[in-house]
Order: sequence, then C-alpha cells, then structure tokens
Amino acid sequence: MKLKQYFKIVSDAIQGIEHDYTKGNIQKAIVLLAIPMILELSLESVFALVDMFFVGKLGKNAIATVGLTESVVTIIYSVAIGLSTAATAIIARRIGEKNKEAASHAAMQSLLVAMICTLILSTIGVVFAAQILQLMGASPEVIRDGTLFTQIMLGGSVVIILLFLLSGIFRGAGNAAIAMKSLWIASGINIILCPFFIYTLDMGLKGAAIATTIGRGVGVIYQLYHLMNNSGQLFIKKKHLKIHFATIKSILAIAWPATFQFVIASASWIVMSKLVAETGGTNASAGYQIAIRNVVFFILPAWGLSNAAATLVGQNLGAQEINRAKLSVMLTAKYNAYFMAFVTLLFVIFPVPIISFFTEEKEVIAYGVSALRIIGTGYIFYGIGMVMMQALNGAGDTRTPTIINFVCFWLIQIPLAYLLSTYFQYGPIGVFVSIPIAETLIAIIAYFVFKKGKWTQKQV
Repeated sequence: MKLKQYFKIVSDAIQGIEHDYTKGNIQKAIVLLAIPMILELSLESVFALVDMFFVGKLGKNAIATVGLTESVVTIIYSVAIGLSTAATAIIARRIGEKNKEAASHAAMQSLLVAMICTLILSTIGVVFAAQILQLMGASPEVIRDGTLFTQIMLGGSVVIILLFLLSGIFRGAGNAAIAMKSLWIASGINIILCPFFIYTLDMGLKGAAIATTIGRGVGVIYQLYHLMNNSGQLFIKKKHLKIHFATIKSILAIAWPATFQFVIASASWIVMSKLVAETGGTNASAGYQIAIRNVVFFILPAWGLSNAAATLVGQNLGAQEINRAKLSVMLTAKYNAYFMAFVTLLFVIFPVPIISFFTEEKEVIAYGVSALRIIGTGYIFYGIGMVMMQALNGAGDTRTPTIINFVCFWLIQIPLAYLLSTYFQYGPIGVFVSIPIAETLIAIIAYFVFKKGKWTQKQV
C-alpha cells in the first residue's frame, strides 16, 4: 500500500467516513476504527495526567487525594464501561445485520438505563465522600483537604457514565470519530480550565474537580447533539424514548456481567492503593498514584485498539462472517503487542524523568520509579489480554471475562499483594510485583478461551 493511501485512510478515520467493516481489507478496517479509538482514549488519559500535573504543585496531600478519589471513581468507570460494552455489542451486531432501526432503539434504551444508575451513584458519592476517603486509608489531613474534591468528582458521575456510554454507542455503529472528537473537546476545555480554576481563581483541589467535570460535560453535549441529529448509522427519534423492557433486559443481561467484570478489576486496584498507603505511607501512595497515571496513559490507547476488535467482532458476527471476526482479533492483538513492547522499554529505561515531571519530592519519586519499572514489565501481556477480553465482550460474552478477572484479580493478585507487602514485609514493592503477575495470567487464560471459539455462538 502506497504512502498516499495510508494518509487517505488516516484522514478517513479521523473524519469518520462511513465504512462497511464486514467487507474488504481487514487491516484497513482495523486502522479506520483503531485510529479514532486510540486518540479518543489517549485523550481520556490526558484528564488524569493534567489533573495530576497541576494538583502535584499543591503538595503530597493533594496528590494523595486525587489518587485515592480516582481509585474510587474507577467504580463509576466500571458501571460506565459495563453499559458501554453492552451498547457496543448489541449495536454492532444490529449494524452487522443491517438493521439500523434496532440499533438506534438499543442506543436510546441504554441511555435510559444510564440515567437511573447515575442518580444512585451521584447521591452516594456526595453524601459519603469523607467516609469513602477514610475507608481508603487517607490521613486526617487528606480527608480534611480532599472531601469537597471527592464530592464534586463522585457527584458528577453523570458526565463520566454518559461520556463512556455514548462513545460505546458510536463505536458499535462504527463511527468512532465522534467519540474521539468529543474527547478532544472535553480534554481541551479541561487543560484550559484546570490551571485557571486552581491557581488564577485560587480554588485549589475544588477547581481541578470543577474543570474536569465541565470538560466532560461539554463532551457529552457534543455527543448527544450528533446522536439526536441522525449522524451516520444511528437516527434517534421520539418513538425510541418509550421504555421497551425487552430491549432493556437484553442490555442488562450483557451489562451486569461487564460491569461486575470491571468492578472486580477496579476493586482490586483500590485494594492495591490501600495496601500501598498502609505499608508505605503518604510518600509511597503519592509515588504510586503518579506511576499509575502514567500506566493508564499508555494502557488507554492500547485499550482503544482493543475496542476496535470488539466492534469488528460484533459487526462481523452479525454479518455471519465468523472467520473474518477471528482474523480481525489476531491481527489487532499483534499490533497491540508491538505498541506495548515499546512502552515496556520506555518505562524500564526512563522512569526517573517520567516521574520527576510530576513532582520534585525525592521519596515520592523513588516509589514512583519502582512502581513504573515493575508494573511496566508486563505490558506486552496487558496488550494481548485486553484484545482477547474485548473480543469476547464484543461478541456479547461478558460472563467469561468476568470469571477470568475474578480468578486472576481476587483469588491471585489481592492475596499475593497482601502476602508480599505485609506477611513477607516487602511493603509497596510487594504490591507492585503482584500486578504484572496477575495481568500476565489474564492474557494467557483469555487467549486459550478465545481460541476455543465458543464466543462465536453467542446470541445478543
């Protein structure tokens, strides 16, 4: 393929040119979907890095507050991702079947479910913010300074859930460019407002939370505008607002295992954060949180590539193109492994300048460097595992990845982290070591499950 053709494909991907992903060159299909998805999730990770960069100048208590709050916010992400996974699987299948009316109907019903979830989560977050920080092992100073930040972040869960869900809806329809552009808008606003609110208006941590929430909110408005204005494959109409319990039941049947799948992973990360804080103190907690921001920064683009596999699986199963679905996943896994190999080298060779960019406190840097090096050693397996798990999710088989997560995170990672950090007294280092071990096991198990092929028979 000539260089000019590559540029044309990249341009089409960014513009969101409509394409039939059940026919033609598979590599082209992967690129068309993956580029906007990678850019989308890269920009989502910018939220975490921007907040950590500006908040890092406010001291280690502020860093710990953001880190501990974000650990809890991952529960909200889990609900958002669960709903998004269901929407992507169902809508992709209907698009593959060439049934746009059913796809649009499923999109609206998933939004109705999301609104109920956000009402519950936002209420809990606002009322119990201080208790949540205390449960996470935060010091009295962190609780005192960070409760309002936590209330705003958890209270604004509606924009988090809708941003993820709407992105999943557009990804399922094969229009990942709209999801990408909404993150461009949201991230750009956050980058501008974050320093302005924190420093110019002297709002501190509260300013960071408000800036992030406003940025995501504008991104949601952008997505809703396109969803309600017949963009691409979807055409939401008034009749779709009527509650349809059969469709909602189908959404929940896929969403609840997917949500629990990510709750398992999120809860494990929360336990990791708690163990680091308890065995290493505030310096270790701050260093670990900075490292995790960088880990997430590079995992999210890889996850974007994995989401391309989910869409390709869903649409091709709908079109009865099973072999094309399988080949799409294997090619995507190979590309993800290449990318993650590069990240491994980056984390192992250059952890000091990476961590030092966010803080000047030597003890915090030392812990952050150790975390980045150790966690980074498993990156290739993270990339392969993500693609395999998302392929199963894209087929609508969300229960199998949930079981895999339960075994590897709760039965292996958490007990191992506790034993190494507490019983064998390795402290935070023991926690860091348990992470790549669990993620490697996930990749191996998911690969063998995928190769067995039962996911190809899943009906949604």
